[in-house]
Amino acid sequence: MNIVEIIVLVAIFYIVPCVGLGKMFGKAGEDTWKAYIPFLNVYVMIQLSGKPTWWIALMLIPGINILVLWGIHIDFVKSYGKFGLAEQMLSILLPFVFFPMWGFDDKTKYLGKSNSPDFKETRKKELKKTPTREWTEAIIFAVVAATLIRTFFIEAYTIPTPSMERSLLVGDFLFVSKLNYGPRTPGTPIAFPFAHHTMPITGTKAYWEGLQLPYYRMPGLQKIQKGDVVVFNYPMDADAPYYRPVDKRENYIKRCQGTPGDTLSVVDGQVYVNGKPNPNPPGGQLDYKLQTSADLNPEVEKELNISYYDGHQFPFMTKESADKLKTYSNVTMLEPNISPKGEVAQTWPGDANHQWNADNYGPVIIPKKGWTVKLDSLNIPLYIRAIEVYEGNKVEQDGPNSLLINGVKTDSYTFKMDYYWMMGDNRHDSADSRFWGFVPEDHIVGKALFIWMSWDDAGSFLGKIRWSRLFRGIN
Repeated sequence: MNIVEIIVLVAIFYIVPCVGLGKMFGKAGEDTWKAYIPFLNVYVMIQLSGKPTWWIALMLIPGINILVLWGIHIDFVKSYGKFGLAEQMLSILLPFVFFPMWGFDDKTKYLGKSNSPDFKETRKKELKKTPTREWTEAIIFAVVAATLIRTFFIEAYTIPTPSMERSLLVGDFLFVSKLNYGPRTPGTPIAFPFAHHTMPITGTKAYWEGLQLPYYRMPGLQKIQKGDVVVFNYPMDADAPYYRPVDKRENYIKRCQGTPGDTLSVVDGQVYVNGKPNPNPPGGQLDYKLQTSADLNPEVEKELNISYYDGHQFPFMTKESADKLKTYSNVTMLEPNISPKGEVAQTWPGDANHQWNADNYGPVIIPKKGWTVKLDSLNIPLYIRAIEVYEGNKVEQDGPNSLLINGVKTDSYTFKMDYYWMMGDNRHDSADSRFWGFVPEDHIVGKALFIWMSWDDAGSFLGKIRWSRLFRGIN
């Protein structure tokens, strides 16, 4: 977003409504200049509508302040005779249109404090609501409140794939906190409630791209730590044909293995960060090369949670299960299916300069906001996507060790955002940062807190519910 676009947005969404608000203040005997001062204008609206002064304190609570402001708007316009539901909703949705319209309308007068007993008594007829309107307002409030809770506080999420097994299972229902890392304000604010990016049944877009707001994240309770289970928007949805705005990209869930500024590598399946081995996730699993003198008993496979996935030759299990399985007399060989160093696989960036695979990877320095990287032929493939796609620069290759960034030749770049390295706990059945690279900070959705329900499609009747997993915290 350039400076001209920012100026236009500020003019439309702040200055123009304030012009109308100032005219409305003047009709009530208040100074018009107060309409242009943040918080003071809200305070004056509270005073003119007769709401308690302490409502101004509620404006400091993220998420709640939106509902509070809407309530202030409704009572404020009632004081000017706007009793209809449509008028009150328009004062919330289009203040840059209707505040100036009412402010410059000679017929719109200040009638008094709408919250006062005298006003309610004298305007009893106009304030009376039909049952239809009461139901409509209740539904609108419920939808708005639920949307605000999902946006700023907590949201439900379902595990759709086995990439986090056996830490998280397909069919686990989670609550994801937006508060831990700070709520992210919507970048695509005009969207259908409760639909992420696609409408049910019709399969059409559930959002309008005509209005895109700049990235902003409110202060959080903590920074992302290595080992956190994080929900984020899938970065590769920035590419055609699935291009979507950042906040409408597919939700993914992985474990953070590297934070901004870390040097990360994978050696024989073990993640190392800054030269030290990262703790392996609880419940993480690999596939194992298995040879037996007789078939395994299905009850043994069930007891040890041994899984078979489509497209994989070998069984998957945790290290604890593998250690126990080795003690069985019919098991003649059992070892992790680790790709040897130097065996090239289709990992990101997958070019000839990097002889990497999913088990032997890196080292990679994870970009940090403000970090200046010296570009060369080895690291340009690693960072060019972040520079071009995630940070919005026009990039052209200009020789092996330099780029043209926005038309200027350079051999270095300073990052504007923090980035993270995300990996699934099910290391050999997970599409993660090894295959598509860094996760930018503006893609972070929230922290997975706990499992509130777990559903096993393979179970029967009450056995479909995994009772032992209900309300379990996520490690």
